[in-house]
Amino acid sequence: MGVPSDDVVLIRPSPRAGEPTVITVNCPDKRGLGCDLCRIILEFGLSIDRGDVTYVLTELEHIIHRVKVSTTPDGGVVDLFFITDGRELLHTKQRREDTCERLIEVLGESCQSCDLQLAGPEYEAYQHGFSSLPPAVVDELFSSNLSDDDIYSQEFVPDLLRLKKSTLSADNSLSPAHTLLQVQCLDHKCLLYDILRTLKDCGIKIAYGRFSSKPKRYCEADLFVVQKDGKKIVDPEEQKALFSRLRMEILHPLRFMIADRGPDTELLVANPVELCGKGRPRVFYDVTLALKLLGICIFSAEIGRHSTPEHRWEVYRFLLDDTPGFPLSNGRARKQILDRVRKTLMGW
Repeated sequence: MGVPSDDVVLIRPSPRAGEPTVITVNCPDKRGLGCDLCRIILEFGLSIDRGDVTYVLTELEHIIHRVKVSTTPDGGVVDLFFITDGRELLHTKQRREDTCERLIEVLGESCQSCDLQLAGPEYEAYQHGFSSLPPAVVDELFSSNLSDDDIYSQEFVPDLLRLKKSTLSADNSLSPAHTLLQVQCLDHKCLLYDILRTLKDCGIKIAYGRFSSKPKRYCEADLFVVQKDGKKIVDPEEQKALFSRLRMEILHPLRFMIADRGPDTELLVANPVELCGKGRPRVFYDVTLALKLLGICIFSAEIGRHSTPEHRWEVYRFLLDDTPGFPLSNGRARKQILDRVRKTLMGW
């Protein structure tokens, strides 16, 4: 992270199973530090003994840009992952060997060969941009007026009602220099990241914060904040705008839809990109895991960016193969796919 050598990270394991591990970080402050720390923690995820290719690449800090899957005449499968290295070390022989060895170790006998090489002309499409989204898809996926009936099945109604009961408040009486921002809402995976990302993008700096989980998956956050000019958030209109932005990011941190792409069926998942250009951590892995659990094969996948007046979005596009258990033309099957993907990404 480029921090001085006297900065420390202390990890204190829980003395009892099931209790949280405490991570203490001591480093220079900056705006958005909490968001950046959340990103690092989420990108590492949990240690596992066996996983798939996307997990290993994520674990090794490689960034997946596009995936192509093809079947060979003998029934084998060739997966092409177009990646860049988060550590910027892929030009070294050691880094390439370490990556291949880790993949072979995890995949075991199912991996016949693994090779890393510089992408050729077939990757020029990515270099020149992301496949354009149809206007109808853009209108539905990035709508600011989302219909809960359209995007949530009955299974999610209780959680949705609890999400809508989220409360936000600002108090300027407890500190002479800071505004106390209080958030109470239903918990979901990456909730703290979503809150801190939104504050970072709004130019809000956190001086002190406390985040706690309550029974029935409720969470509370008490954050002492200032604006980028170092002043409190006093203007009622500025408070209202901030609350509106936070509510939207808490209620709909990701967007999901299934659409027809010519004769094929496409799953789309989108998340806001931070102003610094970074996307949400581990989305690709979570989506592929959800589809794997449903037994659905991915024909191809790509990742790109799309801009709207409100956000710059990272968009994941998966072309899906029909399976006997999930005929993709069936509306009920599509709903099941969306529900599973949403549950995996939200941690519900």
